[in-house]
Amino acid sequence: MIPRVLLGTAQVPGGGELRLLQRGAEFSIMLGANELMNSRLSGSEEALAEQACERIGARPGVRMLIGGLGMGFTLRAALARLGPDAEVAVAEIVPAVVEWARGPMAALHGDSLTDPRTRIFEGDVAAAIAEGEWDAILLDVDNGPDGISRPGNDRLYGASGLARARAALRPGGVLAVWSSAPSKPFARRLDEAGFAVDEVVARATRKGGARHVIWFATKA
Repeated sequence: MIPRVLLGTAQVPGGGELRLLQRGAEFSIMLGANELMNSRLSGSEEALAEQACERIGARPGVRMLIGGLGMGFTLRAALARLGPDAEVAVAEIVPAVVEWARGPMAALHGDSLTDPRTRIFEGDVAAAIAEGEWDAILLDVDNGPDGISRPGNDRLYGASGLARARAALRPGGVLAVWSSAPSKPFARRLDEAGFAVDEVVARATRKGGARHVIWFATKA
């Protein structure tokens, strides 16, 4: 059996330590005993971008914000579907994740980080949301509304956080939220925040795997 090799560690603001591991060509990022992401499991992260792009449709100068760089699956899927005049800002609060993307995982990310449409925002996605005037805000910053890595992420998913996200969206804009599991309370909060909500099940891989949930919440 090919052993896992520890490539790096990084502290998460607010507590916890991320570990980047490699086994052969496979990468994984762990938080304690929890695997937050794996390079073999990209299906639902790609669906997050693909379906968000479908919902906002063809419009000039699309401004998209992605919360969480991770292994870059969502970013690459968005770039593949957006026009040459789009802007895709990626907010990543752990600087080491960006360093890993440019270092040991560079082949996985391809040219997505040097694409002229990409802007890396090293900081809290809440600060990036506050810039406003987004056509789409995609959140994959934790394991979902009941996240485990940063208690502070709760402010993104609570009533006040959803109100700020809605205010930052252009008319017809979409807030898309990835989750490892369903959450009826969160779906209810989206509705109460004034969004038109579509809850979609997406598989971890193109061929199947775990069932993840994505909420697509449209600003009327």
